[in-house]
Amino acid sequence: MNELPVVILMVEDNPGDVVLTREGFHQNKIRNELHVAKDGDEALRFLRREPPFTEAPRPDLILLDLNLPGKHGREVLAEIKADKALKSIPRRRADGVGRERDIVMSYDLHANCYITKPVNLDRFASIVQAIQGFWFSVVKLPANDRK
Repeated sequence: MNELPVVILMVEDNPGDVVLTREGFHQNKIRNELHVAKDGDEALRFLRREPPFTEAPRPDLILLDLNLPGKHGREVLAEIKADKALKSIPRRRADGVGRERDIVMSYDLHANCYITKPVNLDRFASIVQAIQGFWFSVVKLPANDRK
């Protein structure tokens, strides 16, 4: 694993899911810098380094909720895909249901994977461990232009 912490942008409007994610990364000893955007508009401002995020780092991974207030997750994915500066950032979609049409649509919009949100802490911990094992140990990510 890198010496630097992994920079993650979590786009999530549920504070409970944010707490679970932080705890999951902590329990699995993933050195991370977790940034949270509460909706799609805020996420895009963060990614584009627009005010108030002019000093925001480029994420190594985006954890994107499907159902967001304002700009929906599918709109965020479409805008990331269309932006040459952002489209190489790995994106992971999450939803509590896992409906086939949402899964297909996510891959059509170039999500790198689709994970159904876990309903309990043990399952959540195993998903975080899988994220760590795959995205931060196995996969070679593009160079990050961190500030």
